[in-house]
Amino acid sequence: MPSRRGPGEEPTTPERILDAALASFAGRGYDGTSLDALASGLAIRKQTILYWFPSKEVLLEAVTDRSAAELSDVLETALVEAGSGWGRIEAVVRSVFRLAVRRPELIGLVREMSRIGPPAATRFVADLEPLVARASAFLEAEMDAGHMRRHQPRLLLLAIYSTVIGMLTEVEVLRVFGEEPTARSLVRRRAEILDLLRSALLTEGD
Repeated sequence: MPSRRGPGEEPTTPERILDAALASFAGRGYDGTSLDALASGLAIRKQTILYWFPSKEVLLEAVTDRSAAELSDVLETALVEAGSGWGRIEAVVRSVFRLAVRRPELIGLVREMSRIGPPAATRFVADLEPLVARASAFLEAEMDAGHMRRHQPRLLLLAIYSTVIGMLTEVEVLRVFGEEPTARSLVRRRAEILDLLRSALLTEGD
């Protein structure tokens, strides 16, 4: 897969293709995306796309891998910079909301992954597995220490994921219909999720 560019670097042709494909998959959906339209929008030949990505399925795989890596980077950075306990969960939620503002197409892709299902969705989940394993271990340790209520860690992660992504997907749907969410509305939604998670997870006194 072509590597992601560093800050200040001009995008290469495969990176431009990946960027355009991500925006199209997120906005129009996988079925609504055509290689001809991508090529036209990029002012390149369709054969150029097929040189780097031999089919639309391969292009989706590359977009999936790159997007999962970007999402993992964001969450890993949030975890490294956060403190311990509840602070880590709060840091992750805040980082995902910032990502939704800065890179809404990533949230749109997550929505599309849920719609089209396997094998693309399975690949996306597999790409995130190292992060999921680390998060599960963190939750297990917090539960063992009595800081959080006892739940099955992976089911808990799924519930947190569904809650956060579900709300952000709702915001992305509003964008599709031309209604841009305000900073105040996003802050309010973030606060609502954090309040919900705090009351559901933390034991008395934490």
